[in-house]
Amino acid sequence: MPDGYGSHQDYMQRVKADADARQQTVEKALREAFARFIEKREVEVVVFSSMKAEDLAKAMLAYPLILKPILGSCNIAARAIERDLGIKNLDTYTPHLTEDQVKIVAGYVKPFLPAYMELPTLGRIDQILYVDKEIRKGKGRWEREILEALNQHSRQVFRKRKFIVEGQEFELDAASPEKGDIEIGLDIKRIEARRDIHKRCDEIVNKASKLKAILPEAKFGAVIYYPFIDEHVNIQSRLRSANIDAVVFASESDESIENATRLLLSTLQQAKPKK
Repeated sequence: MPDGYGSHQDYMQRVKADADARQQTVEKALREAFARFIEKREVEVVVFSSMKAEDLAKAMLAYPLILKPILGSCNIAARAIERDLGIKNLDTYTPHLTEDQVKIVAGYVKPFLPAYMELPTLGRIDQILYVDKEIRKGKGRWEREILEALNQHSRQVFRKRKFIVEGQEFELDAASPEKGDIEIGLDIKRIEARRDIHKRCDEIVNKASKLKAILPEAKFGAVIYYPFIDEHVNIQSRLRSANIDAVVFASESDESIENATRLLLSTLQQAKPKK
């Protein structure tokens, strides 16, 4: 990497001593905490210390599915691969790498691998990472469903759009019309924890003020996912601003999404007339 910029190796080296110490402390605590429930069993172990990078490359080329648990055991993500190796758009769950790329990845990963790891543990690492990915994908799907509902019930077409204020770029999760001056801008935001209220609400208020700074006639609204229903009034209070024209809440149910988007569009005078 260029001078002053860190590679994955740099980051790992910085935390290695503390991480190793924590591992020993955690293992000691686990051993004491679960002393009555600890059993010794025979288990298959992958001995990475016996491998050369060439062996690892051959294995990953023949079985691409093993790439994710291998990377996970090294705390390496696709971003590190792209940054340090220049391999872009790598899907670590279903990778499609050339033979040369696999050799490069194997050589890069090998120094980070532990001496050995239990095979079931590698499988569990993959499962945990996969579950996390699918959960995040589901949350992204909610935003797309909001956009689809908007387009179903609105008199105008909504899509993602960007705008620039004083050289700074901002993105609206949904805006209309598709081209030209923005008439309606929307922030579609999930707030999943109470501690995030201040930050997320500030983001919404800031984006609204930036949009109105360049397009004072535009309308701005927000669609919010917040699972603590009895606290919705707190968010509405925090978002009380002359720059915000409408705030609605939607859960993940189809009915909630439809009701929220209909209410929002009605407030902004963009709802299709009911048949």
